[in-house]
Amino acid sequence: MPANTSLSLPVDVRKRLEVLEKDEDGISDEDLVKEKVELVQDFLHADAQDQLSSLKAKMKSSEISMDGYLSKVKALLGRELCVENGSHGDVVEQNCKNGKTNGSAANGDSHKEEDDDGIMDTKEADAMKSPSAPKGKGGRKIKSDSEPKSEAYSCTHAVIILVQSCRVTDAHLLFQTPPPKCPDCRQYLDDSDLKLFQGDPDNALDEPEMLTDERLSLFDSNEDGFENYEELPQHKITNFCVYDKHGHLCPFDSGLIEKNVELYFSCAVKPIYDDNPCMDGGVPAKKLGPINAWWITGFDGGEKALIGFTTAFADYILMDPREEYAPIFAVMQEKIYMSKMVVEFLQKNPDVSYEDLLNKIETTVPPAGLNFNRFTEDTLLRHAQFVVEQVESYDEAGDSDEQPIIVTPCMRDLIKLAGVTLGKRRQAIRHPTKIEKDSKGGPTRATTTKLVYKIFDTFFSDQIDQNEKDGGIKRQRCGVCEVCLVPDCGKCTACKDMIKFGGSGRSKQACQKRRCPNLAVKEAEDDENIEEEELLPVKAPSKKVSKAKTKKQSNAIGIKVLSSPSCVQTEGKKQYYMKVCMDNEVLEVGDCVSVSSDDPSILLYLARITSLWEDNNGKWFHAHWFCRGTDTVLGESSDPLELFLVEDCEDMQLSYIEGKVNVMYKAPSDNWFMEGGMVEDIKVIDDDNGKNFFYQLWYEGDCARFETPPTFTPQEDCKYNFCASCSRAEEREEQETPRVFEPIKAEDHDSKALYVLACLKGEQFRVGDNCYLPPDAYNFSVKAASPVKRPHRKEDVDEELYPEYYRKHSDYIKGSNLDAPEPFRVGRIKEIFCNRRSNGKADVSEVKLRLYKFYRPENTHKGAKAGYHTDINQLYWSDEEVTVNMSEVLGRCRVEYGEDLNETVQDFSSGGPDRFYFLEAYNAKSKSFEDPPNHARSAVNKGKGKGKGKDQEPQDPKVPKLRTLDVFSGCGGLSEGFHQAGIAETLWAIEMWDPAAQAFRLNNPGTTVFTEDCNVLLKLVMSGEKTNSLGQRLPQKGDVEMLCGGPPCQGFSGMNRFNSRTYSKFKNSLVVSYLSYCDYYRPKFFLLENVRNFVSFKSSMVLKLTLRCLVRMGYQCTFGVLQAGQYGVAQTRRRAIILAAAPGEKLPRYPEPLHVFAPRACSLNVVVDDKKYFSNVTRGNGGVYRTITVRDTMSDLPEIPPVLVPEADQRHTVPAHPQRPHLQAARMRHIPLAPGSDWRDLPNIEVRLRDGTSSKKLRYTHPDKKNGRSSSGALRGVCTCSGGVPCDPADRQFNTLIPWCLPHTGNRHNHWAGLYGRLEWDGFFSTTVTNPEPMGKQGRVLHPEQHRVVSVRECARSQGFPDTYRFFGNVLDKHRQVGNAVPPPLSRAIGLEIKKCVLERIKEHDDTNEKENGKQEKMVSD
Repeated sequence: MPANTSLSLPVDVRKRLEVLEKDEDGISDEDLVKEKVELVQDFLHADAQDQLSSLKAKMKSSEISMDGYLSKVKALLGRELCVENGSHGDVVEQNCKNGKTNGSAANGDSHKEEDDDGIMDTKEADAMKSPSAPKGKGGRKIKSDSEPKSEAYSCTHAVIILVQSCRVTDAHLLFQTPPPKCPDCRQYLDDSDLKLFQGDPDNALDEPEMLTDERLSLFDSNEDGFENYEELPQHKITNFCVYDKHGHLCPFDSGLIEKNVELYFSCAVKPIYDDNPCMDGGVPAKKLGPINAWWITGFDGGEKALIGFTTAFADYILMDPREEYAPIFAVMQEKIYMSKMVVEFLQKNPDVSYEDLLNKIETTVPPAGLNFNRFTEDTLLRHAQFVVEQVESYDEAGDSDEQPIIVTPCMRDLIKLAGVTLGKRRQAIRHPTKIEKDSKGGPTRATTTKLVYKIFDTFFSDQIDQNEKDGGIKRQRCGVCEVCLVPDCGKCTACKDMIKFGGSGRSKQACQKRRCPNLAVKEAEDDENIEEEELLPVKAPSKKVSKAKTKKQSNAIGIKVLSSPSCVQTEGKKQYYMKVCMDNEVLEVGDCVSVSSDDPSILLYLARITSLWEDNNGKWFHAHWFCRGTDTVLGESSDPLELFLVEDCEDMQLSYIEGKVNVMYKAPSDNWFMEGGMVEDIKVIDDDNGKNFFYQLWYEGDCARFETPPTFTPQEDCKYNFCASCSRAEEREEQETPRVFEPIKAEDHDSKALYVLACLKGEQFRVGDNCYLPPDAYNFSVKAASPVKRPHRKEDVDEELYPEYYRKHSDYIKGSNLDAPEPFRVGRIKEIFCNRRSNGKADVSEVKLRLYKFYRPENTHKGAKAGYHTDINQLYWSDEEVTVNMSEVLGRCRVEYGEDLNETVQDFSSGGPDRFYFLEAYNAKSKSFEDPPNHARSAVNKGKGKGKGKDQEPQDPKVPKLRTLDVFSGCGGLSEGFHQAGIAETLWAIEMWDPAAQAFRLNNPGTTVFTEDCNVLLKLVMSGEKTNSLGQRLPQKGDVEMLCGGPPCQGFSGMNRFNSRTYSKFKNSLVVSYLSYCDYYRPKFFLLENVRNFVSFKSSMVLKLTLRCLVRMGYQCTFGVLQAGQYGVAQTRRRAIILAAAPGEKLPRYPEPLHVFAPRACSLNVVVDDKKYFSNVTRGNGGVYRTITVRDTMSDLPEIPPVLVPEADQRHTVPAHPQRPHLQAARMRHIPLAPGSDWRDLPNIEVRLRDGTSSKKLRYTHPDKKNGRSSSGALRGVCTCSGGVPCDPADRQFNTLIPWCLPHTGNRHNHWAGLYGRLEWDGFFSTTVTNPEPMGKQGRVLHPEQHRVVSVRECARSQGFPDTYRFFGNVLDKHRQVGNAVPPPLSRAIGLEIKKCVLERIKEHDDTNEKENGKQEKMVSD
């Protein structure tokens, strides 16, 4: 097609086009394109008209969509009209003059800000926000004083750039070519950082001539020496620089040498023994090379690496670079030192997080003599590929069964964030960095009781034996990475065992040189990544634990005739017996039997006979089933002889009975509490004939609760027909059915019968009582304001200025409460009634309540804002009434008039659960607040005054505080919540990390805090010691009444196979140590807290073995997942909680949610072995209170100035990094304040940083296969991988406001939603982490309004710590203490449930004593 920079258009057509481009008519996009086509169609070139016709035909035949048609037509018209942004000729000409190409100004940037003090100029800010803001002109020139040949080369490319700019105009057109790169060094030719070779030193010699200079002492001067690599001469070089054949200075570590690009260097060569880096005594040399390899010899006795080149003639060790090459060489030194630092840090601390690594990097001072002064996160990401390759080299040198560093959580996060390619061969680095292995590596040897040890040992021995029987587990590989494609080495231990190398072939392990890092990382990810929603196919919950226990009820052939039946009772057509004889075996009521199944592959079922009878359909028995351990959550870890009672029974024909079995009840011994650590045998009974079993607990299948079997005492007249399971089911059904009592005789109510009292779910409700109802039970007269939709429309965004905004394709905002449900309604009972039937009798099957409505502050006309300024326990009385079914009632609460209280409303509210008060009444019609009427104040206490003379509620007996040992206590969040609940007195705490231990001491001065290894302490106690080496008294057996803690489980996080070494990691883990503490001390209550994935980790194996140990000890136990946000913190934090109670105690239930919370964060069920388990909570995602928000949490805290001395305000600790890296600070300043803002809202501009330097503009240089192009036709890819080909290291960009790594890997990581994200005032925190980093695990750590990360006190409040709680150490230490803690409101809620159980136990004990005393008094009176 001929060049058509402009068409010959009439003036009126051109004017109309200008009006359309300015959008002055406001017409739609489709109409705009149609009108343009009609205007210019007759003036287009013939081939363009053909293309238009073809596009129209394709659109009509649905080959392309309307959007596709419009975009292609736009592009076609753009090419034909040669327009830019809707303007014509003069604009094109101006753009060609300015050198604009590919969406950015050549050599520079059209948007540049001065950002020295963090405050943008108003005009600049407006320009950044407005898509149509005027663009700056001109650009930077290449800074170089090049030689004539280099100038000519540069000018030639300048002409190319100019021509290309005029041809393609800018990024608003659909078809573009990337900006030009050097074909050798792959650097952008218009980059201001591109530097040219300045020429060789004076009198420089060629390499062969230089090597024979007498000033160099050669090791071997014979001619053959250069042919042998090992005998190459070695020299040192100084004042060097490296360049390609075009004269571009370039790095030598970016893969160019490996791709056979010819790189040369110029320098002064010195003898190997000369350590002086100055030029004196050196031999000037020119164009040495090309370089065949570069290498690292390790660290020369300190922190500095020795780097060298190899050419065809010699080895050269690098000293000091030439001035213009120093910045390039500094980057090389930087990444070598960083790789050493990272490997050493992770080798000693394998369980640290990515944020911990950033802390290490940013607080490390580089060694003297290196040409850089600080490490930042951008430094780490820039060198991530090299760092990971060094980690792989380190792992290759390790034992095959050692956990590789590459799978640690920290490295996995780095690999994902930086888009590292794993499995690349590294032959070019012939001498990898020398990093000494830590001789103290590996887990601490766990101190265990014999019982815990044997349970773990037996289970793993069976697994290992099974693996060996199966011939071992073959180490898999991805098969596509470079490591997988190399041949077997034939030298490592794995190769020597291969048959082809003369081995046995039993190990089935891959060559150690072919260890696939991709598969290792994937396995580790699969172990720890559990989605919010379980995606596994799960079995539907069923009341029956086992299946296929029933057969078709027919008269089977071969049934023996009952001999000598002893009939005891006849009920209708049923004749009941106490015993029968079947197959010469006597069966009695109460006997245990085995029952057959239709499926012969299924083990026999086991049941207790609770009744025997005969009717017209045959001979029957009622089976109360036992459950085998394998049918519980314990699975394969259970004792094969242990059974569990379940609430599951049914009628069966006698012919299904296979025979009698012996099932023994194993009651706890009288001295159970003092037997801790003394039980050695995990076997409870012996089974010689396969018919002996035992049981000790009742199992609730849906909740996975193991409890002491309930005691039922059947009456004498129904012993022949009593089933405990049926009895419990009837009792539960009766409780769930509303029932009325104490009728009121009222003649004026013919249509309904009134009552004083009703019962539901074991609770009594009287007239005047208050109750909860679901949010949909009734509506309020004031209509609630609908939430405002905040996201921008994408078509309103300037995609050139905000090129990553398109990734925000979802309206969902992380941390938003928009979809949180409303809290429960609260009402006061005015009437309890049943409607009368036509016969005048009350219909008691449907109980109804007439209620007064209570308004919450947010339900009034003031809306949600009123809730932030009002106590969360405050309500407003209303005379509005509503009628509801009693079956909707969710529970009782207490609502009092504030003036009638004998205490402050705050003390009243905190004095117990479910307490509210009101001070005013709300009139919805007048939208006013009034004094409450008299009937509101005295509904419950008529005639008893206004509260001063009220009858006091019956006081519960005082609950003694449990003597508590907190293991892995951290700073004390778990204990703090228990103290608030009034259930615990923490007398002892164990915490190895000194800053956290000191914080625990500060807040609990009466606690003995052991800053030691928990294994050492347990060993001392078990050996009979009374004190430790510091003279601190150790708790003894019988002292500890409650044990709580959260043992880390990272010690075995890399265990993928069952073999002797990985088993050793598991049995030496702190989980095993913690269970041994429980076994030795035998506390009344036990709590284990951990991350949510604890219950799913390693196919739930950790969970199963933990419960198995507790069950074998004799504990009642259960597990569940709780969401901390439902208990009063503005944070999503799901935590696994295992609870256990000693025999004779009540097993606590999990607390019902107090606050409503975002449903997406409340997926709390757990799938184990394809079965879904639920906790016992009945409220689901409902709650008593509204959600606690970020505004509730920290809006009252003072603002932190840009520079603040730590601890200047005791309520506020400064952020983790008072002086953030300049680029990171600039990014935070450019994140908008709108809810949901994150890195995708960053403008693509240059910014002047506080240190005087400038950031760069991110270049989009490749087509994106997944996301296509922008609406203006701009490219969206920043690396070759966006087009489906391997990454090119030369594509990496640094020092950009939009971090290059995020668009690089965003397509496969949910667009990195939330990184550099701001918190929303009306939303909630992500899980509080140990070091809030904008690109860390959570990302949403920026203050809602201030340009900084959240402070320590703000994080502490997000965890629910009171302001009086103190932390210890530097700011980073405090962040770690807060992030590792259990939120006190969560532990308080659990503590209150434990308190309920203790209280029930006390009441039962008191009732028993009263009965005993009554019997004795009766005997005396008789």
